[in-house]
Amino acid sequence: MYNYIKGIVAEIRPDYVTIETSGIGYKILTPNPYAFSQGTDVTLYLFQKVAEDDIALYGFKTMDERDLFLKLISVNGIGPKSAKAILAAGDVPSITGAIESGNARYLQKFPGIGPKASQQIILDLKGKIDLEAPSSFINSLEEVDDALQALGYNHKEIRKVLDKLDQTKSTSELIKDALKLMLK
Repeated sequence: MYNYIKGIVAEIRPDYVTIETSGIGYKILTPNPYAFSQGTDVTLYLFQKVAEDDIALYGFKTMDERDLFLKLISVNGIGPKSAKAILAAGDVPSITGAIESGNARYLQKFPGIGPKASQQIILDLKGKIDLEAPSSFINSLEEVDDALQALGYNHKEIRKVLDKLDQTKSTSELIKDALKLMLK
């Protein structure tokens, strides 16, 4: 199974983008192809669907999008096309918020999602999506902790610094900020 692809957006179509990497163009189904710009470098997080008569790659801008997609397709009656439509019309925090709060009406606004499907999504996924701390931030903090330990800092020093970091930054920025705080 593929995890991600890095390449250049070579083509944009209504339901997919073509990502060129190493001279090969990969057709990647994505929730909103027009969110990409032709000729730009991108990284897409992938899901490969293999069926009897089809193999398809689905691509997402973030791991959180892909994780939500995977949770949605695990729901009985929700396939990749429906999950892709949900992600195309909504954003991860709003969708997960609707699921956690049991807001079936919000989910019904998406194409192909009726009252039964929205209730099934809530029933299957409520309580299984962590809204308190995005997994990417938890992983980032773990990576910062690992990096600082590798540089010789002890757990007590590291714990003091982790609480002061800005949660909206990337892992590399968090490590730089942590090092600056360590040197003070």
